[in-house]
Amino acid sequence: AAELRRRAPQPLEEAKCKDTGRAYLLCDYNRDGDSHRSPWSNKYDPPIDDGFVPSEKLRRLEVEANTLFDCYRELYFEGGTSSVYLWELDGDDFAGCFLIKKKVSGHEFVTEGCWDSIHVVEVNLEDNGKAANYKLTTTVILTMDVQKESVGDTNLSGTLTRTAEKRSVIDAEHTHMHNMGTLIEDTETDIRVNMDALYIQKTREVVNNIRSPQTGPSQGAAFTASLNEAVKRHAR
Repeated sequence: AAELRRRAPQPLEEAKCKDTGRAYLLCDYNRDGDSHRSPWSNKYDPPIDDGFVPSEKLRRLEVEANTLFDCYRELYFEGGTSSVYLWELDGDDFAGCFLIKKKVSGHEFVTEGCWDSIHVVEVNLEDNGKAANYKLTTTVILTMDVQKESVGDTNLSGTLTRTAEKRSVIDAEHTHMHNMGTLIEDTETDIRVNMDALYIQKTREVVNNIRSPQTGPSQGAAFTASLNEAVKRHAR
């Protein structure tokens, strides 16, 4: 059971960088033993002497990625926390993990809720570095507690994973950040758009099959519309 919990996607945890005071997100990709590396200072907490850090070249790209992804987070989520971690693969290939966590509370539609996005990208260079193949795995973890008189206390939780892949040239316009960023943006947007159909409507079908609407609070069109609106607002 413990092994299954480690393999299953878990909500992201936050920490504060002691050097900069900025929040960052914890995951397996910035962990070394019991310590985690801050994307802002490139230091581990608790400190360790031999923790993995990206090469100087990749670190520069990681700093750029954190700056741009921070703007992306603010544009789409209007708050929350983001972090990006990069590491080397074989040769000049590399991979990255792009994370976003957005919490809400006391919302019109959601009492407590959280959206966690985990994007893992593998970059394989081709044509002597003039092009690259990008493989993306995106996982979104959504949790919402809804308290409404018409339905009582309701919890909606779900995990959705999508994969995408594209090949792109690398030049002044199509940089690694541009290519990875557009792939992540398109995939996450598709998940947000379809989240209500994949989870909200399905939840309504399951609930209606389990119990008769006459035996308890009605979860009809008005309730479904409220949850749909909550999902859309939750990811902004």
